[in-house]
Amino acid sequence: MTSFPMPERDGSDRRAEPASELDCLRGILPVPLLHAAERRSRELNLGADQILIQWGVITEETYVAHLARHLGIGFDDLSTVGRAHCPLANADLPEIAEFGILPLQQDDTLNWTVAPRAFTARRLMRFSTTYPSLIARIRLTTRRHLHQYLTEQTGDALSDIAAEGLLQKQPAMSAKSTVGWRKGLQPAILLLVCAVLALLYPTLAMDLIGGLAAIWFLAFSLLRLTCVLVPPQPEQRFPHLRDDQLPIYSVVVALYREEASVPGLLRSLQRLDYPSEKLDIILVLEPDDLRTRAAVARARPGPQVQVLIAQATGPKTKPKALNVALPFVRGSFLTVLDAEDDPDPGQLRAALGMFRQHNDDVACVQAGLHFDNLTHSLLSRMAAVEYAGLFAVFLPGLVALGMPLPLGGTSNHFRTDTLRRIGGWDAYNVTEDADLGIRLARLGYRSVTIPSVTLEEAPIAFGAWLRQRSRWMKGWMQTWAVHMRDPRKLWDEAGARGFLALNIVFGGNILTSLAFTVLVVKLIACLLLADSTLLLGDRLSSLHVLAIACGFIATCILGLTGLMRRGRLRDGWILALTPIYWGCLSIATWRALWQFWTRRHHWEKTEHGLVHRTGTMAANRRRVQR
Repeated sequence: MTSFPMPERDGSDRRAEPASELDCLRGILPVPLLHAAERRSRELNLGADQILIQWGVITEETYVAHLARHLGIGFDDLSTVGRAHCPLANADLPEIAEFGILPLQQDDTLNWTVAPRAFTARRLMRFSTTYPSLIARIRLTTRRHLHQYLTEQTGDALSDIAAEGLLQKQPAMSAKSTVGWRKGLQPAILLLVCAVLALLYPTLAMDLIGGLAAIWFLAFSLLRLTCVLVPPQPEQRFPHLRDDQLPIYSVVVALYREEASVPGLLRSLQRLDYPSEKLDIILVLEPDDLRTRAAVARARPGPQVQVLIAQATGPKTKPKALNVALPFVRGSFLTVLDAEDDPDPGQLRAALGMFRQHNDDVACVQAGLHFDNLTHSLLSRMAAVEYAGLFAVFLPGLVALGMPLPLGGTSNHFRTDTLRRIGGWDAYNVTEDADLGIRLARLGYRSVTIPSVTLEEAPIAFGAWLRQRSRWMKGWMQTWAVHMRDPRKLWDEAGARGFLALNIVFGGNILTSLAFTVLVVKLIACLLLADSTLLLGDRLSSLHVLAIACGFIATCILGLTGLMRRGRLRDGWILALTPIYWGCLSIATWRALWQFWTRRHHWEKTEHGLVHRTGTMAANRRRVQR
C-alpha cells in the first residue's frame, strides 16, 4: 500500500479547509443541514460526510455512491472480488481494515478500493484535480462491504492471525507455545526431583518447600503493606480538551452469552462524555451465540457501532475476540470493556489526559473497578473489599514503586499503535490482561492508573464465583509459567523490579492460596490429635503460622485502606470473614492448578445480568472516586 497516499493520523487540523466532501450532496440535502454539518465538522476536526453519517441523516452506502458519481469513478460492493485479486500476503491483511484501503491487482495494474473515513473524501476531492491519474485507479466502497469482503474472502487468514499472531511473532511470549521440548520437560524434571527428594528425605523436603512458601508468603505481605504506605492517588485535573482536539476513541467489547447485558451496555456507552461522532464502538460476537446477536439487532445500535463476528478458528476466548477487533479499530486510543460495565462518563477524557501527561512509553492507563451490587451476598461484599484494596491501593502502589501492573480485564486504555506493534493479546492466556501488563514491561513500556471508576457486577453465587476465580488463578499460573521460561531474559528485559513483581505478585498469590489449604489441614490434624507441638513445636511451623498471620493482617489493612479511600469504611466488618474467604480462594486455586494441567486454555464463562442493579450506581461512583 506504499504507493497510495495514506490517511492522516488523528489530530491533523483541517478545520480551515472548505468541506468539499459535501459537494456531491448539494441540491440533494437542505442547505441548512449542510451548513450545520460543516460547522460541526470544524468543531470536531472531522469530515463533514462522517458527521452526516453519524447523525443518521444519510447512510454510508448512499453517501459513497453519490461521491463516486461526483468523482466519476466506480462504486464497488466487492461481491465479485476474490482473494486472488489482492496482492497482499496474509500477514499484511490487517492493514486493509486498519487503513480502509484494499489494493487490487487487475490486468497487470494495481488499483485501490477505498472506504472513506475521517477526511478521506475531502482528500479524494482534492486529488481529483491535482492527481487525476491516481483518481482513475480508485474505486469506492463502504466500510461494511470492506468488512464483508475480509470476512468472506480472507476470514480464515484474519482469524488465524487473531488466534496465532502472537505465537507466530513472539513464540516465547505465547501461552500456547511449547518453545521446543523444554516446556514439557523442565516441569517434569522439577516434579521428578521433588518426588525423589520427598521419598529419600521427606523431612528435609517438607522443610525446604515449607520454608520457601513461608518466605514467599511474607514477601507478598510486605509488598502489600508497602503499597499501603504510598499516598493515595489524587484526582488529577487535566486541561480540558476541546472537541476538535479529541482523537477518535475506540471502545471494544467482547460479548458471549450476554443478551441480558446488551441494553444496559449501550445505555452506559451513550452516557460517555465524548462526541458520539468520534466514538468507534466495536462489539465482537461469537458465531454460535444467536441470542446475543439477536439482542444486539433488537437494540438497533447507531452508526458508530461496528458488529464483528469472530470465526470459530482457535480458542473461544475473550483475548481472541479482542484480537479479531484490533485490525478494525479506527481510534488512536482504545479501551476494553465488559458487557456489564458502566464506566464513569468522563473516563475517556481522563485517560487521554494521563496519556498526554506522559511520554509514549506509557502504553496503558488502568482505571479502577468497583462492584455496584456489593450488597447482594457475602461473596459480593468480600469481592468489593478485595477490589477496593486492589484498585485503590495495590495497583497505584505498584506504579509508585516502578513495578509492572497485573492489568484488570476491563477499563484498561491503550495506545492503539503500541498494542498492534506488540502483537495484541495472547489468545491462549485466560487472564490476557495480567499477561499483557508483564509483556508491556518486558518490551520497555509502562502502565499507570487513574482514579476514574467503572462499575461492574460481582458474582453472587458460589459456583459462578468459583469458576471466575479458578480462571483468574489459572491465567496467573499461565502468565508466571510463560514469563519464567527464561528467568535471565526476564531479568534483563523487565529489570529487577519486574522480575520481583512477577514472582511476588503472581507467584505469591498462587503459592499463598495453595499453601493455605496445607496449613488448615495441619491445624485440623493438630486439633484432632490434641497435639499443639505439631503446629508450633518447631521454628518452621512457627514461621508458617507467622506467615499466615502476616497475610491476614496485610489483607485486612489493604482492604480497610481501600475502603477508606473509597468512602465505604462501614463495609469493613466483612473482613472478619477473611479466613473463610481465603479458604474459598484456596479451593479455587487448587481447581485452577488441576485445570492448568488438564484444560489449560479453556475459558470458563462468567454469567452477567443475573441481578437487578438499581439506584446505587451514581452514589457508589461518587464515593469511590473521592
